[in-house]
Amino acid sequence: MSKRNRPDSPNVGRVKTRTLLLLGANGDLAHRLLLPGLRSLLDAEPGLDVRLIGAGRKDLPDGDWKRSLEKTLRIDDGNAADGESARLRGVIEGSRYLRADVADATDLQRLIESCPTAPAVYFALPPAVTIAACEAMRGLELPPGTVLALEKPFGTSVATARQLNELLATLLPEEQVYRVDHFLGKSTVLNLLGLRFANRIFEPVWNSTSIDHVEIVYDEKLGLEQRAGYYDHAGALSDMIQSHLLLVLALVCIEPPSGLDADDLRGEMAQVLRATRPFGGDPAGASRRARYTAGTIEGREFRGYAEEDGVDPGRGTETLAEVTVGVENWRWSGVPFTLRSGKALGDARKEIIITFKPVPHLPTGFLGCATPPRLRIILGPDCLHLDLNINGAGDPFTLEPVTLSAEFAKGDMTPYGEVLGGILDGDSLLSIRGDVAEQCWRVIEPVQQAWRDGAVPLEEYPAGTPGPAGWRPR
Repeated sequence: MSKRNRPDSPNVGRVKTRTLLLLGANGDLAHRLLLPGLRSLLDAEPGLDVRLIGAGRKDLPDGDWKRSLEKTLRIDDGNAADGESARLRGVIEGSRYLRADVADATDLQRLIESCPTAPAVYFALPPAVTIAACEAMRGLELPPGTVLALEKPFGTSVATARQLNELLATLLPEEQVYRVDHFLGKSTVLNLLGLRFANRIFEPVWNSTSIDHVEIVYDEKLGLEQRAGYYDHAGALSDMIQSHLLLVLALVCIEPPSGLDADDLRGEMAQVLRATRPFGGDPAGASRRARYTAGTIEGREFRGYAEEDGVDPGRGTETLAEVTVGVENWRWSGVPFTLRSGKALGDARKEIIITFKPVPHLPTGFLGCATPPRLRIILGPDCLHLDLNINGAGDPFTLEPVTLSAEFAKGDMTPYGEVLGGILDGDSLLSIRGDVAEQCWRVIEPVQQAWRDGAVPLEEYPAGTPGPAGWRPR
């Protein structure tokens, strides 16, 4: 059950009308993620009435727009009851598509005036176009209650992130700006808070006294997948580590918040990130980078990254990045946190691995190797594993490893459904605060500079392998 659907929530049972103004409505992001997310939100919240207005530069007749919505919202998939299907059809029939240049103030004013209620304006646009649209909004009077939702990346450096934040502050107060990172919509990541703070056994050992090191890994089998226009300018470091994985790090490391309100949680996350920097103060020694060459994954042939369409080989973009950081505060000083993400790898690994320190003394007489316990939180499928040592079968003096496993409850919405629900409900729990966006760039800027200076070689690995030889362990 989502926070918005708790029995004690004032929203339960009340019909709420919200307007979603989707800029870039005929783009890939809208149809692949946002609109399916809207479907999952509508399924989960029967009291939500959404008026959808799409906008884009393409001239799209009303009938074509509504037919595309029927397909994307899976109106005839057979999973909806009659009442739910009627609601979906009502959303489609009540929707509109308007051709507009979103960087033109006159067109933006026309779009906003077409909204029946104060809109949630979602910028499903390339970053440069989003900034141009925000610039065009400067002279407009936005209706009270308007909110803006922007996709990452939030700038390309500390300076540009700060400039973007200053621009947004001229439009609306911070609490009405949503910086979307759908990774935080994943129920597994949010369940981390319940795992930590609802189980007293973890808090006494959740620190540098008991934890040896932590890994946060997001390895994919997918390659570039026609994203050269964006990815070749970003790379794995900016695309994944700077945003997604640093935010997961913050959730792992936060102090116990007083509550789960947005201000409480986001304030604690900001404190963690302010204390985070390359481990040992050496950005070159604390980082590695590589890109894939030709290979095979599950029978699929991959060209080398440098040969992919739209890639500039001279840019030296990495497809695998690894950065070790330290959180220099009382709780975590001295613990290395390794953040790793890559593409075209042999195994898809999406997990948080917390390795505890070995026991200070193992009584004489035990046989076998007592490996340090590990808590592994898997981000897909949603589950956790606790690796322990116990007495083996047959000979009780022999230690054997055993794994205790449990599944997290599945969320009732997709990650983008969670994100849209927060935006339409005024709940900024899953939104990135402006100062947090700047801190994420501050953490990786020394690494970026070391890479630009050539202090860290760009290694290679064949697609379908675990990465360059010698990368594991560090």
